[in-house]
Amino acid sequence: MDILRKIERLRKERGWSEYELAKQSGIPQTTLSSQHRKSHLPTITTLEALCRAFGITMSQFFADSNVPVDLTDEQREMFEKWNALDDNQKKALLQLMESM
Repeated sequence: MDILRKIERLRKERGWSEYELAKQSGIPQTTLSSQHRKSHLPTITTLEALCRAFGITMSQFFADSNVPVDLTDEQREMFEKWNALDDNQKKALLQLMESM
């Protein structure tokens, strides 16, 4: 899933400008713009604020359908740690997991 592309799609579906999304979510427009321009994934906290603005849950954001998915505290922690990794670290971790 391309998280940035999905955020952009949800924003456009609502007819919102980047400014309107910033206003609705409470996230500074400079942060949203920088994430898009630099292809940086949002933090869990930022993504939660964006989901609230869109009127959806995080589980709905990540679901392939409209069926909600509940994340455990442990899974949420793993997402937060994953987002802190650089591309090489993510690749190494995926390789490690595949070898298990």
